Amino acid sequence: MAQEYTTSSIHAHNDYVHPIPFLTAYYSQVGSIEADVFLRNGELYVAHEEKEITTDHTLDKLYLKPLAEKIAFHNGAVYAKAKTLNLLIDLKTEGIPTLQSLVRKLKKYPAITGCQSLTITISGSVPVPDQWKLFPDYIHFDGRPTVAYTTEQLRRISIISDDFKKYTSWNGKGTLTAPDLKKITAVIDNVHSLGKRIRFWATPDLVNAWITLQKLNVDYIGTDHVTALASFIEKEPHDVFQNTVSHAVHKPVVAAESVQVKNVILLIGDGMGLTQLYAGYTANQGKLNLFTIPTIGLSVTASADSYITDSAAGATAMATGQKTSNRAIGVDASGKILTPITDILHQYNYKTAVISCGDITDATPAAFYGHVIDREFNEKIAADFLTSPVDILLGGGVTHFTTRKDGSNLFPALQQKGYTVSNNLQSLDSIRSDKYIVLDNAAARSMKQGRGNFLSASLQKALSTFTDKKSQFFIMAEGAQIDYGGHANNMEYVVREMLDFDEAIGKAMAYVDAHPETLLIITADHETGGLTLLDGDLQKGYVHGNFSTQDHTAVMVPVFAYGSGAKDFAGVYQNTAIFDKIIKALRINQTSAPRN
Repeated sequence: MAQEYTTSSIHAHNDYVHPIPFLTAYYSQVGSIEADVFLRNGELYVAHEEKEITTDHTLDKLYLKPLAEKIAFHNGAVYAKAKTLNLLIDLKTEGIPTLQSLVRKLKKYPAITGCQSLTITISGSVPVPDQWKLFPDYIHFDGRPTVAYTTEQLRRISIISDDFKKYTSWNGKGTLTAPDLKKITAVIDNVHSLGKRIRFWATPDLVNAWITLQKLNVDYIGTDHVTALASFIEKEPHDVFQNTVSHAVHKPVVAAESVQVKNVILLIGDGMGLTQLYAGYTANQGKLNLFTIPTIGLSVTASADSYITDSAAGATAMATGQKTSNRAIGVDASGKILTPITDILHQYNYKTAVISCGDITDATPAAFYGHVIDREFNEKIAADFLTSPVDILLGGGVTHFTTRKDGSNLFPALQQKGYTVSNNLQSLDSIRSDKYIVLDNAAARSMKQGRGNFLSASLQKALSTFTDKKSQFFIMAEGAQIDYGGHANNMEYVVREMLDFDEAIGKAMAYVDAHPETLLIITADHETGGLTLLDGDLQKGYVHGNFSTQDHTAVMVPVFAYGSGAKDFAGVYQNTAIFDKIIKALRINQTSAPRN
């Protein structure tokens, strides 16, 4: 879009048909309101057709009196914040007598005729341009693009309008044909070259058409759905993102399926559905590490007690292989403790790590070490780590460990268990031990707030630690804030977090290529926001979405797998099967090592 669109770009077409004429459009702060006017027996009536005229629908009652009241309320302005309004009066009866009657009526409303932020525009049965000088200067006219006006006449024109159907039969779905687009663009450019704003009547009135008219730089978008268009435009800054920096993607190497899997990297993009993926792909100018992975499955995310899961139940299903109720972490629907995969693998001398670019006691990471009936018990979740065998813990949420309501600090107890602990991300590079905890709330900043490459760097640090020790390992790393962006219904937030997560995926893929005994799995606990994509540009990295909810949805989420054992992750299955497939890939016999 070359220009910024606000509610001032809305033209309330046939405003008078609304249950509350004028005020519905006014309180949406539209830029233009249209009223069709008939002259009958010396009175000006508002109606679409003459047969629809009723005695109480006068121009005075529906428009002039309420408009004058608003101008008086705002001390001579139409709106409170210097916004302007175009009152377009479409004359349905003979031009000169109807306009003369309007001028006589407006003499009773000096607040209207003297208002600097109001433009009165005459359309419909407009007198010929040579007669415009017969009317006061506060009367402006609706021009036509095919008419050649003198300089003086152009001064009286406030807007130029035309019939959209003259140029196209497009119904608002799909895209305009190239010939139609060329014709419409030419007339818009011509009007703008005159320094005038353009409006079309008879345009399709649906979301895709609104977007198309914006891309065409049409100044006033006509609508019969004022509140819907106003809501769409007001949300638009949060629904649109233009990426300016793209990242390169890893060139995959297909691992030999015959290699025995010894290590697993599980990357969870919280709130990441297929639409979030394609939004990232679009913003990254048609490339994504994730889209170079050939094996994909779909995970059914419903929890034990809800069609729509939350992160607690979704992550517990993947961490333990058991469905549970929403809000429950590491326990089943009856509250019985479940054994997470980190505990199981510890019995087989695996090293494990849990990483999140959010609060480490939040639902997804907590499912790999915590056991609570309700996810809100962050301090109880933190305390559960005291009995967890997880070797590396990286993320935010340090206060749940160090500044607790019970006055305790868990760090000394964790040090006694052999952990190197820190509340400063800057210390991560200097740590040399193979058991460490780094919790810093800077890790839970959004990408826009400056988190940087924490997720990729933390994943690489854990990989380096385990590789140097020649340890078999399991790592869960969470891209937590794709979910946050979905809850906020903010496209920029979603895309920035998606691209950061994809960069971490690229690092993991490179590790798998160098260490073919490693299996990489990328999935999500659920989709967040009900995101759909309305428009985009793969060359420019521009994406325009729409959110249907501020919560989670029930749609299946993708499961990508890369490396030896990946083929077992194709297909459609329950989210609990991710746990089962990992255990199978590692050839773990749970019956020989009973859960505690």
